[in-house]
Amino acid sequence: MIKARVVVTLKNGVLDPQGKAIEGALSALDFSGVGGVRQGKVFDLVIDHDDKAKAEADVKSMCEKLLANTVIENYTIALS
Repeated sequence: MIKARVVVTLKNGVLDPQGKAIEGALSALDFSGVGGVRQGKVFDLVIDHDDKAKAEADVKSMCEKLLANTVIENYTIALS
């Protein structure tokens, strides 16, 4: 069994209105000095086999087909 964590973030240059809203809310809550807030997604997966190379290939395929919109998002994969 292999655990995978996928972190999906917007590419640089892509507008992030949710990040801006969070930044504004933090300011309104008196958290000063916080800027450049970007939001993203995290997926934790359990792959039911022990071949690490196949697990990584499978997770990459999942990202390309479903978990990330590769036109506007980047993703990273960490296996353990």
